[in-house]
Amino acid sequence: MAPSAHSSAEDWREAIDDVDAQLIDGYQRDFPVVERPFREVGTALGIEEGEALERVRRLREQGVFRRFGAVLNPPVIGSSTLAAVKAPDGEFDAVADVINGYQQVNHNYARDHEWNMWFVVTAADRETRDGILEEIETRTGCTVLVLPMLTDYYIDLEFPVVNADQFARESLEAGTEASATRISEDATGDLSTFDAALLLEIQDGFPLSRTPYADIATALEDDLERPVDPEAVCGAITRLQADGCIKRIGCVVNHLVTGFDANCMVVWDVPDEHLDAWGERTGSLPYVTLCYHRPRRPAQDWPYNLFTMIHGRDQDAVDEKIDELATEYLPVSHERLYSTETLKQTGAQYETLVDRSS
Repeated sequence: MAPSAHSSAEDWREAIDDVDAQLIDGYQRDFPVVERPFREVGTALGIEEGEALERVRRLREQGVFRRFGAVLNPPVIGSSTLAAVKAPDGEFDAVADVINGYQQVNHNYARDHEWNMWFVVTAADRETRDGILEEIETRTGCTVLVLPMLTDYYIDLEFPVVNADQFARESLEAGTEASATRISEDATGDLSTFDAALLLEIQDGFPLSRTPYADIATALEDDLERPVDPEAVCGAITRLQADGCIKRIGCVVNHLVTGFDANCMVVWDVPDEHLDAWGERTGSLPYVTLCYHRPRRPAQDWPYNLFTMIHGRDQDAVDEKIDELATEYLPVSHERLYSTETLKQTGAQYETLVDRSS
């Protein structure tokens, strides 16, 4: 589990200089997709290629960066869902071990609620995803609350951290307006054999070397049993970004280590006729990091259909913003589910991906 931000925030700030700050806040996306990306980054920062590489490597070792590489987009590539269980107190750790044992579970958090364990399952297709959920129910004896995303109003966990902001996203420039994007549970990315192999190769991150794309090409040669040109890797990554399979290329910041550890998921019972209008309005607010529509589950006493996430540095300040949401934007019944422990956190992980090239 990542160190607490309260214990490490000052440590990481003391260990960085202005160049590190530019790397941390300036290269969470749009990292160069060229043969020698660290040379290009170094030129922009006024340092040598090798120093740029070593700084990224050091920030990763310090825990400021969780990883370097591509952030995949599960709703486009395949089928994913948020899910929750009511893990009994005496069996909490055992239930977590079962759930975390699945490669396809990439996030798992303990939350202060009756549904006390919340995790994300990501798979190549809905059948595989649902099979994993059924296995989890059987192995743990816990009923699973399945809440796939139906509409994305605003989702982007890229945010500046070298600042005194109270909330993630607060310092982002204008142009982050929310909009309603429908999500299919039955998605299977329109992937070629090469695309599928490439996404599997990079899902854990890029090699930290002067030539990461050439290194990826070399690894793919073994998988595909044929020569692979580094330029083909760069071209495919650029295209997969344009197609939405990759959200961004860059350094993924650990928000807990960098101070944003007062994180609350708030669930709202919004009248269906107001859902899109209120979802877009709420997703546009600078302190709301995530905003999306998930289904109600009345049979499981779950009446909520709008989810918001606020990442803050101080719980009292986060609570004040939730009060503001409930008063000015979402005057409906809601519940606050603070995360109390990170049980697992990785990028999206796949065992296979659907090849639709045939």
